[in-house]
Amino acid sequence: MEEGTKSKKTVFVGGISDDTDETTLYESFSTFGDILEVQLPPPVTQHYQNQNASAPKHRGFAFVTFSSSADAQDAIDNMDMNELKGRVLKVNLARPMKAALNLTGNRAIWESEEWLKEHVKPLAQSGGVQGRHARSQSPSAEPEESEKNKDDDEAMEE
Repeated sequence: MEEGTKSKKTVFVGGISDDTDETTLYESFSTFGDILEVQLPPPVTQHYQNQNASAPKHRGFAFVTFSSSADAQDAIDNMDMNELKGRVLKVNLARPMKAALNLTGNRAIWESEEWLKEHVKPLAQSGGVQGRHARSQSPSAEPEESEKNKDDDEAMEE
């Protein structure tokens, strides 16, 4: 067995038919070892309670978690490219989702409190509206403005 597969106990089962349920998967995969859990992720569009009977009950794949990594490897070796209810299965080790780092979905990055705390300064420190008002009311800001205007006037004369 490969080094990375020793601690892996969950297998991905792809290509399952619409009429396959948790019981069918449990019965098919239990011959390889003790199963802790069988997951059939629901379809993405299953937000309504009154959907029609012909709608799919799952996404066409499942996850089976075994009690040991050796059992999971046996299931992969024996069930990959085998048929279940008229469909050829693709069975391999389950991998974490690529989008697992983005837990907010389609939300803007600045909607996250952690991002705001790390990247955003208070408005007075960032030079925002309040910071500009505070600088324009202080006496030290006036000489800078007058020197800037003087430089602009000299540039126009040349």
